Amino acid sequence: MSASGGTKAIVAALAANLAIAVAKFVAYLFSGSSSMLAESVHSLADSGNQGLLLLGGKKAQREATPQHPFGYGRERYIYAFLVSIVLFSVGGMFAIYEGYEKIKDPHAIEAWYWPVGVLVFAIIAESFSFRTAIKESNEVRGGLTWTQFVRRAKAPELPVVLLEDLGALVGLVLALAGVGLALGTGNGVWDGIGTLCIGVLLILIAIVLAAETKSLLLGESAGVDDVQKIEAAVVDGDTVTRLIHMRTLHLGPEELLVAAKIAVRHDESATEVANAINAAEERIRAAVPIARVIYLEPDIYSETAASAGENPAKAPGGSAH
Repeated sequence: MSASGGTKAIVAALAANLAIAVAKFVAYLFSGSSSMLAESVHSLADSGNQGLLLLGGKKAQREATPQHPFGYGRERYIYAFLVSIVLFSVGGMFAIYEGYEKIKDPHAIEAWYWPVGVLVFAIIAESFSFRTAIKESNEVRGGLTWTQFVRRAKAPELPVVLLEDLGALVGLVLALAGVGLALGTGNGVWDGIGTLCIGVLLILIAIVLAAETKSLLLGESAGVDDVQKIEAAVVDGDTVTRLIHMRTLHLGPEELLVAAKIAVRHDESATEVANAINAAEERIRAAVPIARVIYLEPDIYSETAASAGENPAKAPGGSAH
């Protein structure tokens, strides 16, 4: 994912949410609708979340230090995880509490045109934000389905904004339904039920975000396509004859660590092996530009050991490496 694409989607969502949060809160003050209060807090939480994503992107750009030799790329994962916590606590739990209070002590909605007008405005504004997120995501998701894109994306910003915008749109529809039923029946309990539904929705989205970003924080390998490209780039058929085994790890959305044991011919000199390793690293970086940290260990491949189910990396004399 391009950083510029993610930033564009975040800024669009931030601008929409700030405007919507103010409008919803004004509507709550005039109407007393708990759905509007829950939605205003939801939009405010989303605005804070977009601020967290921008902050994480900024901090991730810091140079590596002796204490953090692989840099700060994972800052983006940490701040994305914080987004899920904010969405769960500030957005979801507050909405459930407010909905419960409204159901327990219902009251009629006043000045109905305020919540209805603001909700229609918010749906239009969120639709533009959601459209921007979809457009930016389409440029990088390739042939993946939307579910696959959210689950496999190594850069957290676009999936987070997509889920937030989707949740915001569904929440707005729920709020509009709650307000409409409360106005149609004269029973404020429907407003509270709509608020409860918003809270449950936000908690579900927060759980999905937390699960996905937790996986990124723990450390994910390169995608299948990148792994295949690296495997094809390592072997030159001359000095490097085989890839014995390999491990990859995302140090950040756009930085990949590659560690591999490669088989070289037993009669090659140290200079020839070193040159072959350097050439292999160049081929890997050309095939997968985000592979910025590469460690290749040369070894001798033993067909006999491999066929016997033993460690195929054997030095002459039988000692494994």
